[in-house]
Amino acid sequence: MRLLLSIFASDLLPVFLVAGVGFLLARYLGVSVTMLSKVAFNALSPCLVFDTLISSQIDGRQFGEMALFCVLATTAMGLAGRAAAALLSLDRPATSALLLVVMFSNGGNYGLPVVLFAFGQDALSHATVYFVTGAVLVYTVGVLVAASGHRSVGRAALGIARVPAAYGFAAAVLVLAGGVTVPLPLMRPVSLLSQATLPIMMLVLGMQIERVAMPERPGVVAVAGALCLVVAPAVALGLTWALGLEGPARQAAVVQASMPAAVVTTVLALEFEVAPAFVTSVVFFTTVLSPLTLAPLIAYLRAG
Repeated sequence: MRLLLSIFASDLLPVFLVAGVGFLLARYLGVSVTMLSKVAFNALSPCLVFDTLISSQIDGRQFGEMALFCVLATTAMGLAGRAAAALLSLDRPATSALLLVVMFSNGGNYGLPVVLFAFGQDALSHATVYFVTGAVLVYTVGVLVAASGHRSVGRAALGIARVPAAYGFAAAVLVLAGGVTVPLPLMRPVSLLSQATLPIMMLVLGMQIERVAMPERPGVVAVAGALCLVVAPAVALGLTWALGLEGPARQAAVVQASMPAAVVTTVLALEFEVAPAFVTSVVFFTTVLSPLTLAPLIAYLRAG
């Protein structure tokens, strides 16, 4: 118990404290979460991806393994969500909503700082690859899931163009492949923006939590929470074993896949009108309850 409390205090509590500041900003000062989220998504996240990748020791094989892990984990959780929806006899909008929250974890404004605090910079490099891959999946597969029968295949195909982090990744690949040294006047502002990313993401997390209301379907919310916080870690551990991931890569992969439901799923649910109140409730409750599963998981990964 002492070990778990220590992990919570050092690795998880800092995230919630910063998120708490975001909660207060939204509740009492009316700070716009939409605007701050756009800043983080469009200006800061590509700088984080670029800065982290060009300064890391991760190679092409490791990148491919992490990207494959993300795709497989997302697919496995989609199958689990589909099975749960069938057992619960959910209608089409509710099924789409359930799939959104169980397939896409909060690997950005929650996962990245937790991985950094718990396992360090090497693990953060791997977690960043998961974050980029997950962002691309959200705006392609996620759009298709949320659309649920709408004609949006073309829109989903254009999803990658809506993910600025993908451009940060492409730029990092070009720099690394060409052995180019980025000029200092360009690298310094990129690094400054990169360093601002995680704090801003944590503030956005708190602002999103401020919007939550009590769930309309608590039973289904509970099932979704169990899938996100219990089933997903088990799936992630199995996949890391199957893919042979070890060390920082294994730590980052398991933690990223075990995060609560992604905040961005609330945006998709609102846009496509697939039970947005349910999605927001799942995001809130999985985030609040996540320390109960993440703390022992981090302790296990450190011991292994």
